[in-house]
Amino acid sequence: MLVRVATARGVTTLTLDSPHNRNALSTPLMTQLLDGLAAAVADEAVRMVVLDHTGPVFCSGADLKETAAAYASGTVPAGMLGDVLAAVWECPKPVLARVAGPARAGGLGLIAAADLAICAEEATFAFTEVRIGVIPAVISATVLPRLHPRAAAELYLTGDTFDGRRAAEIGLVTAAVPADGLDAAVERYCASLVRGAPGALTGAKLLLRRPATTDLRAEIADLAALSTAYFLSDEGREGVAAFRDKRLTRWVAALDGAPADHAG
Repeated sequence: MLVRVATARGVTTLTLDSPHNRNALSTPLMTQLLDGLAAAVADEAVRMVVLDHTGPVFCSGADLKETAAAYASGTVPAGMLGDVLAAVWECPKPVLARVAGPARAGGLGLIAAADLAICAEEATFAFTEVRIGVIPAVISATVLPRLHPRAAAELYLTGDTFDGRRAAEIGLVTAAVPADGLDAAVERYCASLVRGAPGALTGAKLLLRRPATTDLRAEIADLAALSTAYFLSDEGREGVAAFRDKRLTRWVAALDGAPADHAG
């Protein structure tokens, strides 16, 4: 297996486990990643997904050995990367990337596709495409909405390496922390995310993807109707009741098998 799957307390962790080629995005690895993500989406007990890795490297980008071997066919496996990025970006459940080591090229697209990304300050990143005669085309769909424009221009054109602190400054990752604090930081985010109502988390993700509009009043009217619908939903009614009664919501209590009337 090139992608290991583990689920505990509402969190499915998909671990890239191909250290022999620095977790390169080969066709088998991408296929298994898509399968693992689809299974997590279909499982009602899963509230969120963590993208993790074994070995010192998060992801080195496209599998260039596989790419070279595929030239005779006139296609390259990098074409499948778009399906992977779309699946992560469109996942109805929150996705968090845990980045303990270097990421290059396509690996940065995967990080950017996640809703949240926490990296070690010591991790390094680079858009190396121009240095091998190609461009960061497919990954731009997820990377460019995250990056500050001037930083994107600098890093796309130079291919220079930057560290975790810079990755956080330019928007590629959510936060950069010391390596020895990475696991604790990821656990804190997971503990917060699983407290959200499943339907509300999906709705919040859709809200974050809403296109910009120039008609403010129409936008406010649409959003007011959306807010009302969520307050009147089963989850909304349960959340308000739990707040009033000073108890856990049913979706939080279910994580530990606690009764919903347990205060917390």
